[in-house]
Amino acid sequence: MAVAASTEQAGERGPDAGANRTSQAYQELRSLILSGHYEPDSRLTESDLTGRLGISRGTLRSVLARLAQEGYVTAEANRSARTRSFSVEEAIEILETREVLESALAANAAKRATEAEIEEMTKTCKRMWECQVPGGREEYWELNRRFHEQVRQAARQATLTRFVDSLLYPLVMRQYRDADRTNPRVDSVREHEAILAAIVTHNPEAAASAMRHHLSAARRDLQLRFAAAS
Repeated sequence: MAVAASTEQAGERGPDAGANRTSQAYQELRSLILSGHYEPDSRLTESDLTGRLGISRGTLRSVLARLAQEGYVTAEANRSARTRSFSVEEAIEILETREVLESALAANAAKRATEAEIEEMTKTCKRMWECQVPGGREEYWELNRRFHEQVRQAARQATLTRFVDSLLYPLVMRQYRDADRTNPRVDSVREHEAILAAIVTHNPEAAASAMRHHLSAARRDLQLRFAAAS
């Protein structure tokens, strides 16, 4: 009787199964990078990632090639890779572009959001207030991501959403967030509530304006911190 194939070999029989495993591994590693599990400019090695993701080296190379193409990592000559890092100038350009795109998404969300979607956004904002305590910053970060994702989903604008995703701004925010601040920024919750209020009242102009104000605050904070340091 033949020895049973390994778990991955069994799961990758046939082109469809192999493609599914590669896609799953891509999603897992992308989530790890976006969540901040790996710091900016961290080296990613084959030995670590194949063990963590339970995949072969060939599958990992396909995953890293896709992530490099999309800008999440930079490939290195020795078959390893590094998570992406950004200069201050790149970060500011990305945040400026995000203001334009997400403002348009907020306007669409104000036109199209359902009652169920508005209810979920309301719950997220309420939880944000509960995170205004020392040590609440990490959970607040995830809630912030969730709220913006909820707005994008409510907007139902696939092209704008694809452009926003390509900006990689969560990586920028991870790299340049203020390490000395342990509490979330209080005004940030109020800014989210202003966006929500405009969506609730189905006011596209107000939603776009509130989103632009909210996102410009993060950009201005970054500019001011690095202007003071120079």
